[in-house]
Amino acid sequence: MNDAVLSRLSGILGHDFTNPDLLTEALTHASAAPRGKLRGTGGRAGGRRAGPGAPRGYERLEFLGDRVLGLIIAELLWRRFPDEAEGALTRRHTQLVRREALAEVAKAIDLSSAIIMSAGEHGAGTRDIPGILADVCEAVIAALYLDGGLAAAAGFIHRHWERLIEADTTPPRDPKTALQEWAQARGRKLPLYETVRVDGPPHDRRFTIAVSVEGLPSESAAGPSKRSAEVMAAAALLARIAEGEGT
Repeated sequence: MNDAVLSRLSGILGHDFTNPDLLTEALTHASAAPRGKLRGTGGRAGGRRAGPGAPRGYERLEFLGDRVLGLIIAELLWRRFPDEAEGALTRRHTQLVRREALAEVAKAIDLSSAIIMSAGEHGAGTRDIPGILADVCEAVIAALYLDGGLAAAAGFIHRHWERLIEADTTPPRDPKTALQEWAQARGRKLPLYETVRVDGPPHDRRFTIAVSVEGLPSESAAGPSKRSAEVMAAAALLARIAEGEGT
């Protein structure tokens, strides 16, 4: 990573890296990762030599960043909404740590332009895939944590997740839960979700899910994960129910 990119990212992230290699690792796609190098270099993680052929890409940092994000968002919500019950806080938390939220933050700070990958993946548009952006964003959070501690990671998360919290001051209601409650209130069987098809390459899957409730025509929707497709299908069926169709 050249000095200009490092300087730009340090400003956006609000942290000057003592060990820039951590940030480089967080931004490195497997297609461009060197092999046989140390992984987890520096920082609190220490370092160990990767096994034969193990890439030093963002995957391991992504694993850690997911946990760091979850903890910081949980504390942020606990302090921000002191009168809300656990269920409402859980729904907020789910919305804020999902891949779509991570991808939105990554786009807002133009993280895609800093991802290091092979020419082939770049030409295929991989750097703009929401799932890749979400993974890299989690890895960057881990790099901040390892290099600057929890305060560095929390500072970044508070700044860039604040607007997501402010966008909706009421706890989001999961469409799947709402549809289940609707069915149970009317003595009907629980909603049934079925995978209609799966499209796309392994790194960019698109799932089409159909949901049906006893006595109603089914609705279907597509998304980057089974969970997101199920949620969208449930929302579509709820919208039709709200319009008075099939009730």
